Order: sequence, then C-alpha cells, then structure tokens
Amino acid sequence: MKRILVVDDAAFMRMSLRKILEENGFEVVGEAEDGRIAVEKYNELNPDIVTLDITMPVMDGVTALKGIMEIDPNANVIMISAMGQESYVRESIIAGAKNFIVKPFTKEHVIKVLKSL
Repeated sequence: MKRILVVDDAAFMRMSLRKILEENGFEVVGEAEDGRIAVEKYNELNPDIVTLDITMPVMDGVTALKGIMEIDPNANVIMISAMGQESYVRESIIAGAKNFIVKPFTKEHVIKVLKSL
C-alpha cells in the first residue's frame, strides 16, 4: 500500500483527494495546507508519493517541491495545477516532479497517474 502526503490549501480539495485515494487502496499518512508544512511533513513522514498543489499561501508548490527534492532527490511528487498554470507545470517537471494533474480532475485520472509511479 502506497503512503501518500496530500498538500493543498483548500480543505475541500484535501478531503476529496483523501477520499479518492483511500477508496482505491492508498494510505493517506498526512495532509498539509501550505508548502512550508509540506516540506516539514515530508521529512517527518517519508511518504511514497506527494500530491502537491501549485498555488498556496506561505510557500507555493514549486518552492516546496524544490525543498522536498533537496531532502530526497528520488521523491515521487505529483503536481496539481489549475488550468492556465502551464509555466509552473514546466518548472515543476524540470525541478523533479514525476507527473501532474490538472484541476478539475476525475477520480480515474488521479488513480491512473498515481499507479504509474
């Protein structure tokens, strides 16, 4: 069972992702509402996969991704972006993200992307 850290500033989005993941055999080991907390929780929990929103307060997802990659260059991070954030997605892939999911997403697409890791 893959252990997941879900990072998004919107509680509703974290709850939605948690539900999708848990219904499909993943274990959500933690949640974070901003990038700073995401980096701390990654270091603490050492999850198998991170879903990481791009636009967040305190520390954005791209900066958090870079912090996570400093801790673990092999981290499996999936970026989650809204439409129109293509430049951030490109920057994220260059920084080490393994894939990305565009909002609004379907349950099937989320599971397909996570199972591809």
